[in-house]
Amino acid sequence: MQFSLGIDAGGTYTDAILVRDSDGAVVSSSKALTTYPNLITGIRNTIDNLNQKYLKQVNLVSVSTTLATNTVLEDTGSPVALILVGEHSVKGDFPAKHIILVDGGHNFNGEETVDLDIEKVKKFARKFKNDVEAFAVSSFFSIRNPEHENRIRDVVHELTGMPVVCGHELSQDLGVYERAVTASLNAQLLPISNHFIESVLEEIKRRNIDARLLMLKCDGTVVGLKDALEKPVESIFSGPAASLVGASYLSGYDTCAVIDVGGTSTDVSAVYDGVPELSDAGATVGGWRTRVRATRMETSAMGGDSHVWIRSRNTFIGPRRVIPLCVAASKYPGFLDKLRKNVLPRRSVLDRNIQPTTFFMRSGFKAVDLDGAEAAVFEVIGYEPMSLDEISEVSTRYPSTIVLDSLIHKRLIQPVGFTPTDALHVLGDYTQWETKASIIGAEKLGSLNKLDKVEFSSKVKNMVAKNMTFNLMSFILTNVERTGIEKIVDGQFPVRFKMDIPVVLLGGPVSALRNEMSKVIDAEILVPDHAEVGNAAGALFGKGIKRLEFIIRPISIEDPEKGYFTFTPIGRKEFETYSEAVSFAKELGQKVIMEYMGDCGVSKEDLEIKINMKTFSPDDWKYDPVETKLTVVGIGYPKKLRKNK
Repeated sequence: MQFSLGIDAGGTYTDAILVRDSDGAVVSSSKALTTYPNLITGIRNTIDNLNQKYLKQVNLVSVSTTLATNTVLEDTGSPVALILVGEHSVKGDFPAKHIILVDGGHNFNGEETVDLDIEKVKKFARKFKNDVEAFAVSSFFSIRNPEHENRIRDVVHELTGMPVVCGHELSQDLGVYERAVTASLNAQLLPISNHFIESVLEEIKRRNIDARLLMLKCDGTVVGLKDALEKPVESIFSGPAASLVGASYLSGYDTCAVIDVGGTSTDVSAVYDGVPELSDAGATVGGWRTRVRATRMETSAMGGDSHVWIRSRNTFIGPRRVIPLCVAASKYPGFLDKLRKNVLPRRSVLDRNIQPTTFFMRSGFKAVDLDGAEAAVFEVIGYEPMSLDEISEVSTRYPSTIVLDSLIHKRLIQPVGFTPTDALHVLGDYTQWETKASIIGAEKLGSLNKLDKVEFSSKVKNMVAKNMTFNLMSFILTNVERTGIEKIVDGQFPVRFKMDIPVVLLGGPVSALRNEMSKVIDAEILVPDHAEVGNAAGALFGKGIKRLEFIIRPISIEDPEKGYFTFTPIGRKEFETYSEAVSFAKELGQKVIMEYMGDCGVSKEDLEIKINMKTFSPDDWKYDPVETKLTVVGIGYPKKLRKNK
């Protein structure tokens, strides 16, 4: 008997699930805290909590993660340098520390317009090689001819030894700005993606598990390990994609809306007839629009571990993720007493860092590029939670919010604070950690608003449920004014929204929020078994899909008999006849897909390859088409897992 293992690494928890291949039954599942900066500890802990007798019979491991998403959302990616080639506009923002524009590039036909200024590239690479961890390059019309990008990649890698990401490798879509952004984000994410995948590989090897490793992409499909390592940007939103696939599998619904409440964010998406709804445009994350195909999603920075804080008698949730008080008290024996003794700050100084329930501790990441004020604060903060008063006593200065924000932004310190998870502990809805700390926190924050601990915690719970509902209705009601939706959700009118498709909730304590949501909307709201590890289940059940696009055009419109260009993901090819160009594209597409699906564990019997051709010619055109877009798509399942209903 064989089994499949799904693993999902989130910002707070790393989840695992074991599924029996013969009938798709879940035989074991577990959760463990995600560990920073050494992810392998959290991965090891969650696998340790599974039923060990099945692990030797695992022959497929599939993973998903929100680590890439969180890295972009928190703007904590590795520093990169971006090389733009040709007619780029440098007026827009790019997710890169250093940017240069050099001569070069091609036209729509893939012909070189200007010689590549490789000497300027070399000078730039030498200057910043010690200040970044990767390079990205995006050349004008590289999707028609990647020659300049490839040349820069080879030269920069030889000079610096660092990874270099090329725009044409990530997207064949037009959109020069978005392609440059995508390349930059990919370079930012290389270190954390590599660390995650290598941690999984190390643990699988340590346990002598002989299994194929796959990774879920952000469109709900799976990708082989090689591509996952080379293109981490495609794992942006793989967590939400996993929640869609997992929710559909666990609930048995082929059509449903899904709300996934994680530690950092709440994500809303939908699946119709077993297929995740995709965004017409590329994925947008952290304000950056990419050229990566992804599930359509409504997201908010309000999750189970979002910071609850008070200012001017108003209660705010998020956007920052903190360690919940209940978790800190469980991990650090002296913390409960510290929390109890922490004094209430003056109301006038309250902000997101100055709260009676906020503490700070080192994250474990290495400190670099600190100024004097940052270094003075960082040096006195230890590896257990410290209050601002404790920090100021040791450092002789009260740390400013600006300095604290900078250290958090650099991932050097981690805040501890009151969260929705703490509110659920106070109300008795969720009691996994130390409830006493949550109660003390609710009493302190509630006193600032003249509320007792239960009233304050109920308010926080209600805010989270309304946020979930608002995100759901904003997602469903596209192009409807959000202020009107918000007013209805807030109960300002005697009406409720009605959903005609079921709503599936995923996440640890979501059962506690189901009743609150039902007060706001009329819907079938379901929390399936194993909802707490839904993403890990989703990592196992994504389809294997590979899509390749080819463009075929005459070398000369004035004289079509000169031959034809075929623009491929690996470069431009020239042929004497149109039929030769088409045949080459079909053969190459099928060959690449067969190799790719083999890496994903899909046999020829389980693979379907579809070829679609769209042609364009003027009305009076007497030759072969002016332009042909040929798409080759392979669809298959890496495992024939069946849900036992």
